[in-house]
Amino acid sequence: MNNSYSWYSHLIKPSWAPPSWLFGPVWSVLYIIIFASFGTVFYKVWNKQIPLIVALPFVLNLFFNSIFTYLQFGLKSNTLAALDILLVLGTLVWAMIVVYPYLKWVALINIPYLLWVCFATVLQLTVTYLNR
Repeated sequence: MNNSYSWYSHLIKPSWAPPSWLFGPVWSVLYIIIFASFGTVFYKVWNKQIPLIVALPFVLNLFFNSIFTYLQFGLKSNTLAALDILLVLGTLVWAMIVVYPYLKWVALINIPYLLWVCFATVLQLTVTYLNR
């Protein structure tokens, strides 16, 4: 993986790209939000307090989020990572919309995650464009 991070460090990035050390702390906070909010959704679905279909975008979001690093750093594919981050963003928006009528706080607590994913999407699309 070291080779992959070296590869990424040599890509052309916009001047507004954050330093690499920032990603760890940001994702640490976001994973706490994700664990608490997504966990609540899965718990409520399991106990039949909200419909099963509400969990679908949350499951898809976790899947797309989990494969991003492999696509970006394992396969070294900016294009696949760009497509994937769009799916992360789309499933997150979908999740927030469908859960809002049942658990408003889950939708609201995911606003920082949404803001970061919006930023990450623009960053990834920019990196993909600059390195085509």
